Amino acid sequence: MTAVTAPPAFDPDARALVAAVARLSTRHPAYPALRQRAIEAWLSLARHLAYRYIGRGEPAEDLLQVAALGLVKAVDRYDGERGVEFTTFAVPTIVGELKRHFRDRTWSVRVPRRLQELRSAIAEADNDLTHRLGRRPTVADLAADLQIGEEEVIEGMEGASAYTAASLSTPTGPDGELDLSSTLGVEEHGYALVELRLMLGPALATLDEREQRILARDFYGNLTQRQIAELEGISQMHVSRLRTRALAKLRRFVEA
Repeated sequence: MTAVTAPPAFDPDARALVAAVARLSTRHPAYPALRQRAIEAWLSLARHLAYRYIGRGEPAEDLLQVAALGLVKAVDRYDGERGVEFTTFAVPTIVGELKRHFRDRTWSVRVPRRLQELRSAIAEADNDLTHRLGRRPTVADLAADLQIGEEEVIEGMEGASAYTAASLSTPTGPDGELDLSSTLGVEEHGYALVELRLMLGPALATLDEREQRILARDFYGNLTQRQIAELEGISQMHVSRLRTRALAKLRRFVEA
């Protein structure tokens, strides 16, 4: 885990740059270059805030990029005429981007925003109550502290399981010889095939002998309609009509 560095110190030039950007029109020819200089002058602030969140499961490069994006937004939105220091405005903006990144991007399964926020509230309450009570809080303790129902606390706890996902290769069982994938059920297509065969017998019984022969030679014998017509002593067109009629009878029986 990377150690948290001390807050960076900024010289008057950095403060003057961001103030100048705030005063300048975005249409001014000098605006792009001045904006770029202001962002570069305050990058150490973004890095300092990003380092607070390193070690929580997200790559450092991603966090630095998110913090830099927050800095860009702060530079673009800062209004020096309100009499607020840039750092006072920029820090919440950058931290907000970092928290939003963890809230929106690090969940293994997407859950509603309400459950994401509820998970965070429960985690904070759990930590606080553990110190105050000297034990892990119960669901009732958490519900009373957050002033919500116990069912809502349980819902938030269950939603927290979507924050991380286990690999299907994770060893499981007493001896660890199996993996998690071996415990998961799979769709068994054979059952549907058995049901179809059980239904097919009575359905075929509704056809006359010639219709049964035509379908058997078509689907099981893989004969062409011309070959079937020769064997039946009828025209190919007649075979086609009989085949269509037989299939319609089967369909009506199955759908009934």
